[in-house]
Amino acid sequence: MQVAAKSHVELKLDHVALLTKPAYGEHMIGEHQPGAADLIVYIDRSDIHEGRLDELKEGIRRLVDVIEVREPRLIAYGFHLDEAARLMTVTAVHPDSESLELHMEIGREEFRKLGDMVTLRTIEVYGSISDRAREMLEQKAAMLGGSSVTVTERFGGFARTLQAGG
Repeated sequence: MQVAAKSHVELKLDHVALLTKPAYGEHMIGEHQPGAADLIVYIDRSDIHEGRLDELKEGIRRLVDVIEVREPRLIAYGFHLDEAARLMTVTAVHPDSESLELHMEIGREEFRKLGDMVTLRTIEVYGSISDRAREMLEQKAAMLGGSSVTVTERFGGFARTLQAGG
């Protein structure tokens, strides 16, 4: 009976060893962590046209209201205004390329309404996106001022999820 208990403990220890995290940094390069490698970080920067700030703020409110309701998978979405420099920066975190594509579809008309209030300087995307998403971003850039679109693939890292209330 004592041998059976020892075997049981060894099995448990073997199981725990399988769940132990790798040493610092071992999992970061080249290994796909479920969901983490799919995250897309989007940043765009635009010049705000003279005298259009108040109208732009109202347009941003409308856009945020639409996106918040129609895109439940979008992790984060923010507009950052440097009023003195007349600069707007938009940030978004998408769980994957499909979320970015949906955002481009849903937001297209609202983006168009902001077009005469801003001139898009640049779009930067960090993460792997589909060819379709890249085409949609290039169309947005052309519509809002002909800026460049830069996509930088993910090399390594990890992502954490926020727990409600913590």
